[in-house]
Amino acid sequence: MEVDYLFQVGDNIVYPMQGAGIIKAIEEKEIAGEKQQYYVIEMLISNMQIMIPTGKILSSNIRPVTDLIALKHVIHIFQHGESDRLIPWKQRYKVNTDKIKSGSIQEGAEVVRDLLRIKKEKALNSSEKKMLANAHEFLISELRLVKGITENQLNSFC
Repeated sequence: MEVDYLFQVGDNIVYPMQGAGIIKAIEEKEIAGEKQQYYVIEMLISNMQIMIPTGKILSSNIRPVTDLIALKHVIHIFQHGESDRLIPWKQRYKVNTDKIKSGSIQEGAEVVRDLLRIKKEKALNSSEKKMLANAHEFLISELRLVKGITENQLNSFC
């Protein structure tokens, strides 16, 4: 019997808080006496493999890598969108954490944009420095997998 999967072997995906990865296999494993199908995903940033049950893929917020059309909108927001610089850093940290956890490329790009703008005006605290580094790494890991992206488009996020 043929089973339909949300993703296929070879698909490029984004896993929130982990970055971009590639579906390497779909395997059946028995864990704690229960057989399940798992996606085997090779994460590009950490160079590790993770396994996620196929039945839990939707609740994990894993999504396909964005396409070039959506990316052009994200680039526009990155370059021209407004930042809210008036909120206190603790509140900003929570808002930015929630944006990164969403897995949305647009929200991740907003975090990078806003923190880069603040960094130009004053030094970021250590938590926000780490957040900026992680959010930027997640963003770039996805952008490298977008089909048709130019080096200039990629560099606009650096």
